[in-house]
Amino acid sequence: MHEKLRNLMRKGAPDPRAIEKFIEEESFPMVAGPDVTFVYRGEADEVYLRHWIFGLRTAQPLQRLAGTELWAVTIELPAESRIEYKYEVIKDGNRSLEMDTLNPFLARDPFGANSVCRGYRYQRPEWTLHDPKSRHGQFSRMTVDSARFGGPREVDIYLPARYRDSRRYPLLIVHDGHDYLHYSDLRIVLDNLIHRLEIPPMIVALTTSPDRLVEYAGDERHADFICKELLPQLLSELPISDEPQSRALMGASFGAVATLHAAWRNPGCFDRLLLQSGSFAFSDIGDHNRSAAFDPVVQFVNKFRENPGQPARKIYMSCGVYESLIYENRSMVPLLQAHDMQVRYEEVRDAHNWENWRDRLRLGISWLFPGPLWMVYE
Repeated sequence: MHEKLRNLMRKGAPDPRAIEKFIEEESFPMVAGPDVTFVYRGEADEVYLRHWIFGLRTAQPLQRLAGTELWAVTIELPAESRIEYKYEVIKDGNRSLEMDTLNPFLARDPFGANSVCRGYRYQRPEWTLHDPKSRHGQFSRMTVDSARFGGPREVDIYLPARYRDSRRYPLLIVHDGHDYLHYSDLRIVLDNLIHRLEIPPMIVALTTSPDRLVEYAGDERHADFICKELLPQLLSELPISDEPQSRALMGASFGAVATLHAAWRNPGCFDRLLLQSGSFAFSDIGDHNRSAAFDPVVQFVNKFRENPGQPARKIYMSCGVYESLIYENRSMVPLLQAHDMQVRYEEVRDAHNWENWRDRLRLGISWLFPGPLWMVYE
């Protein structure tokens, strides 16, 4: 238990005014080096900390502090960790998942939001925050009439500040691009990194699938859409450099699988890949022990492991050590390197979420496409 919480309870049940003062003055969760104390306030029969750290017990029980409506539990969290969590509250036989009302930090995703614990020495990167000095890129929309999918697909295009038709730009195609915009602050990141000369001005195409668990799971239609329909139209309508080394494809989770699969089926199409927390499930023997949605993924990754070829020459990968996919991602690195692919791999104390992927964008994109700043100083 945190020392300040222990002091509050030292003389028995504290006065309600002391509790109010304690709540007003403290920040929650209470971080003291590697020890993090989570505090819930409210009437309940039981309270559990629900977090997304693979390898730790999912539900950590909080203990009620005698004579109060405060509940607390302390866990050990290594330095620079960032985790998302909720409280599971049981009252009168009913269960509910609740945000931490004492904590202002939230992380949103397509399914809702979670409270965020910023562990000891974790800081949100300042380049992910709005900078009034950074010029804004602009968006336009492109419609691709896809024969492979039997209908139109809408793609949003990010054009950098000071965009000129007379210039040639590198291209980045982003799977789940709109989720990256909404939950990983992709626009802010691009504006800032371009303004700071850490990456060159670039054109970014944002794709979205209406059925990503199917289309991103090693689907040949999707690979053809990316390389034989979307890319040619982008090259014909926008001032994009012709060389493969000026083209990159990226995605997270199933989007990383779709990225690797499209490049593998179409060697020479993209020279650079950015793979975040790839769902690279495989089976050396027996079952893969994941849901049925992973069946086509496993089929693809098993084939890839047998014959990787060279889908790209330069690949950035990242994964959180609190993810169940950490083993699969670690296993991919030596395989790629053994087939003459230059790989930069980053592990961090985070889990499978959009803010983890946001925090990796600077290193990933600038390593694939170094801007004038890095070209001068590295």
